[in-house]
Amino acid sequence: MPVLLQEVLAALQPHAGGRYVDATVGLGGHAREVLLASEPDGELLGIDLDPHALQIARVRLESFGGRAYLVQGASSALQAEARKLGWKQVDGILMDLGLSSLQLDSGERGFSFQMEAPLDMRFDPQAALTAAEIVNVWPEQELAELIKEFGEEPHSWRVAREIVKARPVATTTRLAAVVAAAVGRQSGRIHPATRTFQAVRMAVNAELDLLAGALPQALELLAPGGRLAVISFHSLEDRRVKETFRRAALNCVCPPAQPVCNCDKRATVRLITRRPIVPADAEVAANKRSRSAKLRVVEKLGD
Repeated sequence: MPVLLQEVLAALQPHAGGRYVDATVGLGGHAREVLLASEPDGELLGIDLDPHALQIARVRLESFGGRAYLVQGASSALQAEARKLGWKQVDGILMDLGLSSLQLDSGERGFSFQMEAPLDMRFDPQAALTAAEIVNVWPEQELAELIKEFGEEPHSWRVAREIVKARPVATTTRLAAVVAAAVGRQSGRIHPATRTFQAVRMAVNAELDLLAGALPQALELLAPGGRLAVISFHSLEDRRVKETFRRAALNCVCPPAQPVCNCDKRATVRLITRRPIVPADAEVAANKRSRSAKLRVVEKLGD
């Protein structure tokens, strides 16, 4: 169930003859609707690290024939992949960040603390780093800093200490139990292990690094009037997107106390969303996993 689908379509404004990139194509839900909206000759490049998701996306998009190009790779390769198609500019780019429902529901891949599985958490099964290595090999200090930074877990040092004591930790359910014991009972709607699992997954897949590499490429690849839409699901991602968009929309980055501008900075985008778009109550009721989604959109300015 694609998150914020109608809002994404309204933001990207797909049209016939347009070229689009879904840099995190997943199961192809958003991509399918973009291709439908850009009939009869709109084209879409879909990129994803997860080969299992791409298999499903290929089936889902096969009716579009040569209008859909799907490749396995990181979002930070979007410019290179577009160049392979001979695309110098595109009309719209979408990034739907974070974990997909397929990955979360594939218990054997280790993303969920609700199903017992080996500690893996790799989007790309061929990647070298696994969750098991982080949990069982990283020094306590590095583990604590990771859980604090990426998980925003207030009890990060306690969690790291208990994980180190419990080593070797072989499965998702064992890790969840260790973290829950370290954190203790808390009020709220999230499981005590949620933040730690998020932090480990983000480190395994270098998610913030990929985002940092993808955003400038996306802004450069857009044609004048083209739009970039990014859906994020937690504050770290959203802050990166917000700050990147804010700086790209500025005409000057000189210090406020400086009387005359000499930075030669010129805005390259216009902010379409000054505040993020969030799912309506009806969408959250139908798809609880959408509740933390935030959509930000910018439009490329002309030369």
